[in-house]
Amino acid sequence: MLKALTMLLLFQLAGEATIRLLALPIPGPVMGMVLLLIALLLRGGPSPALKATANKLLSHLSLLFIPAGAGIMAHAALLRASWPALTVTLMVSCGATLAATALSMRLAMRHLTRRS
Repeated sequence: MLKALTMLLLFQLAGEATIRLLALPIPGPVMGMVLLLIALLLRGGPSPALKATANKLLSHLSLLFIPAGAGIMAHAALLRASWPALTVTLMVSCGATLAATALSMRLAMRHLTRRS
């Protein structure tokens, strides 16, 4: 488990380093996940140890939201002052996500029906 956790953290570090070197506007952990995906595709999939560690982390995923919730509560006054802009932003982003998901599903279904 320690080896798999170390590997995950090293990919996160590699993602952070990559975005800082290339000045990319995405979070380092996201770039780390992309690098991990590429490595797993090249390798043919995760090792049993990585699978077990990932499943263990996913089973406790809800605990990772506690710091974010505490941060939101610490900035409650700022949220109260900015609620109209936040509401519009959330509604627009939710609509864009729904539209992108629907379009992706439509394209995937069209692709799958052509193959069969």
